[in-house]
Amino acid sequence: MNDLVVLQKIAHWQKLKGMVLDSVSSPITKRVYNMALNEFMHWFQQAPRPGFTKATVSAWRVSLEERRLGSSSIIIRMSAIRKLAAEAADNGLLAPKLAQGISRVKSVKSTGIRVGNWLSQRQAQALLSAPDITTMSGLRDRAILAVLLGCGLRRSEVAALTFAHVQQRDGRWCIVDLVGKHGRVRTAPTPAWVKVAIDAWTSASGVAAGSVFRAVNRRGAVTGERLGEKVVWQMLRRYAAEVGVPGIAPHDLRRTCAKLCRAAGGELEQIQLLLGHASVQTTERYLGTRQDLVHAPNDAIRLRVAV
Repeated sequence: MNDLVVLQKIAHWQKLKGMVLDSVSSPITKRVYNMALNEFMHWFQQAPRPGFTKATVSAWRVSLEERRLGSSSIIIRMSAIRKLAAEAADNGLLAPKLAQGISRVKSVKSTGIRVGNWLSQRQAQALLSAPDITTMSGLRDRAILAVLLGCGLRRSEVAALTFAHVQQRDGRWCIVDLVGKHGRVRTAPTPAWVKVAIDAWTSASGVAAGSVFRAVNRRGAVTGERLGEKVVWQMLRRYAAEVGVPGIAPHDLRRTCAKLCRAAGGELEQIQLLLGHASVQTTERYLGTRQDLVHAPNDAIRLRVAV
């Protein structure tokens, strides 16, 4: 195969992948689908394949199982491939019969409930205290960790957090109108210790508008208009290793927030409202509950921020 044909095939693939990513609105779904489709393309190019067919996709599923991936990991990868086939067919790039055949490739059943990782109260405090707050980056990192642990935000939500989100409601500080997964909007009460950490960072950095969290260069100067999601992940990975809990991901701090709220006596429906889970609206209608911003469940998390 000559270089021109290879380049044409790559361009065609990128166009098709772009269609898939443009068809979903959630930044989280875009990121996961992009990863899954890149994995599939890399696998596809490793050996001769009969094309984008049901047999090829079935072989891809088998390869995922051989890697001993969890059921949820396989399901999301297969979902991305089905979306790829559907978009290709809708745009006249794949025969409808082929797309239908691909859609019939069985995934795997999700068995049990994924527990995930979380930190104990002691571990959470050690992580929160790990950044060197005599430095600009340390003040920023502590504030990010405080928001993750105390408010249960996703890393994408932390990166997108603006000063417009931080407002007072019912006589207390909250992160309001936060747009989360699948466009769901929620308000997250902000414990006093989280606000102290945020204020320490914004006061020292001079950041007062736009995005709350920014990049900090090696000289300690604030740069850029907003922080990338990848920076949040890398920052956490470093501190987690330092305090002896390697492998902890940003979403594990979201679980930690929920666990600590529950352990402190927080009501389940209030924790669901705090995290903005998909079942929140159903829970509100069924129980007739309303979010209590005065007695917020995450106020009971007993962590400290040194002043």
